[in-house]
Amino acid sequence: MTLPSRETWWCAVAGLAVLLSGIVEYATQQFLQSFDKGPSITLAVLGTGLAVVLVRRLPWASLALVWIVPIVQTATGTPFVVTQAAFAGVAFGLARWGGTVVVWLSALSIAAGSVIAVVLVAMQAVWVNFSYSSWDLASQAVDQLGVGWRIGLVLVFAAVLGTPWLAGLTLRISDRARIDLGVASRDRVRAEETARLRDAQARLARDVHDVVGHSLAVILAQAESGQYLPDDDPAALKSALATIASSARTSLRDVRGVLTATQDSTDDLDKLIDNLRERGQEVVFRQEGLPRPLSEEQQITGYRVLQEMLTNAIRHGRRGGALIVRRAWLPGAVEVEVRNAVDPGAQDRAESAGSGVEGMRERLTAVGGSLSARADADVYVATARMPLP
Repeated sequence: MTLPSRETWWCAVAGLAVLLSGIVEYATQQFLQSFDKGPSITLAVLGTGLAVVLVRRLPWASLALVWIVPIVQTATGTPFVVTQAAFAGVAFGLARWGGTVVVWLSALSIAAGSVIAVVLVAMQAVWVNFSYSSWDLASQAVDQLGVGWRIGLVLVFAAVLGTPWLAGLTLRISDRARIDLGVASRDRVRAEETARLRDAQARLARDVHDVVGHSLAVILAQAESGQYLPDDDPAALKSALATIASSARTSLRDVRGVLTATQDSTDDLDKLIDNLRERGQEVVFRQEGLPRPLSEEQQITGYRVLQEMLTNAIRHGRRGGALIVRRAWLPGAVEVEVRNAVDPGAQDRAESAGSGVEGMRERLTAVGGSLSARADADVYVATARMPLP
């Protein structure tokens, strides 16, 4: 069960106040009592209060009462009471909480009601809670006014009801803008979360590609080299098979690390090179400059990029050729370069190797870095550069 809103309670309290005010007004005003219209005045006040009560939950019913009550009063000769100025509050509520149709009908009602009110006053067809003499003088004055003055009086009546109506419309627009802003904010958060998840998926795909691709390249190199081992050298064959098994275990461990968000550090760069050497790959490593700390994201990026660069060098490089790795700590940046000898045409295959090179570029771009690759005669050079924090 949904409890009434705070606005609904306030409207109920205001409606009760209108009813009590009308009763007090009738009891204290001899002018009203002289009409001998006690029941009719009570019903008019009750209808006005009910319009105030319903304006939050049933605006269309409130608008209907705003028309029905004055029409019945005019038809029965029941005077209007000052308490019925509460119709101004109803105008506020209709613009604030009414549907689109109700809002437009209430605006038209204010305009039409102002014209009708001036006409009826001029015809002395309605009475308001004043003394006979005062109301007679007011009615005669309106009757004797020219068209221009009557139009001005219509505008005054319209302003009396139109001002609270405009206030309600302003709050309505403000609420709608706040709701739209909230929706836009939630949509933005959802979009950011979706982008974050997609980025995480892309990172996971790149990590798995780098890890598995690196290990498979080593396994493939060892398997192919096994074809050239002499048949009478079982020790060499066992060594190659052991290297293949070790590479497979390392790959499985690294994949598990990726899936459990285990992160690699810069210390693992040296381990990466040492592992290649243990598997029979000749690697020449040279470091230049004084090492400096990197951010966590840069450490992971550096590890994965070097892993992919070594994978490409093994996969597309000349069999048996050495890999030359250089890490240079420059002013404001760190640079990692991998050189390897290639057979004619191999550099073209390396450049079109698929998602590996593109993945490296994306990783480096994310940390403000860059990747360059070029072929110098029979040497292929890949260089990754990252700014220092």
